[in-house]
This record gives sequence, structure tokens and C-alpha cells, in this order.
Amino acid sequence: MADKPVFTEKQYLGREWIPVTIRLMLALICFAVYFFTDERERNGDLLVVVGFGIVIISIIMGFMLHFRTRVINKSILLDGLWTSRLVKIDLNSIVKVETGTYSRYLFNNPVYNLHKKGTIRFFTAGNDAIHLTDRDGLLYIIGSQHCNEFLRAIKEEMKK
Repeated sequence: MADKPVFTEKQYLGREWIPVTIRLMLALICFAVYFFTDERERNGDLLVVVGFGIVIISIIMGFMLHFRTRVINKSILLDGLWTSRLVKIDLNSIVKVETGTYSRYLFNNPVYNLHKKGTIRFFTAGNDAIHLTDRDGLLYIIGSQHCNEFLRAIKEEMKK
């Protein structure tokens, strides 16, 4: 068995454009209110600290790994943040693989191993996802920014 993954993808928490825009707009509002505060009151200085705090947290979140997806040895390994457990999906039990959209909503929260109504979801950013159905009828929805390569790697591993 090969120890080298056929497919690897890392998804980061702070790289989705909508939350980044929201955080930067909040920082800009803090800076604008500080600029228009009369006589630079002590409470006005707090707005600068909050604005810079938002910008620094936004930069840190851009490097914070949410989860990593690997296709290796006839299985999909999903490894999450520090306290998350490793999730292993055996490709021998998968009966159906297809691409699709993650959700019909414009705003989606990042999730890792969310069990809800017979589906298990893994998502950070983007609109595309891989839908895996196992023998028991359980649906895995794994969000990916490289859906076609992910699908190709899964089908390649299932043929072995």
C-alpha cells in the first residue's frame, strides 16, 4: 500500500471573502468613528485598539487551518483543528459518488463533522462539494475548492 496521498487539500478558516469583507468593514467603521471623534477622547482611543485587533485577528485566521482532506489507501481522511478527531471514510463502503453544490444558501458557516438529518457535513469555503453515499444510506457532504480533482482521486482509489 502506498503511503503517499492521491489528493490533498487544506482549507483555512479566514480565507472566505464574505467574512473577510465583514471584518474589514467593521475595522473601517472603528477607524472612521475614531477619526470623527471630537478632541480624541479616551474612549475614542479604544476604537483604534478594536480596529487594529480586528485586522490582526483577520490576518491570523487567514493562516488557521480548519481541516485537511486526504485521499489515501482506499479511504478519505479528514483531519480537523486541534481538538477535532480524525475522520476516516472507507471507500469500500461508498456506493455513490457525485459532485454538487454544498448548500443553496449564500452564507454558510464552516463546519466539521456536523451530523444532521442523515448527513455528515464538512465545509469551510466555496460552493462545490462531493456527495458520498454509503451502504447504510448515510450521506457525506464534503466541501471542496478543487471538486473535480477530488472526484477524480476518489474514483481512482475506488477502482484499485
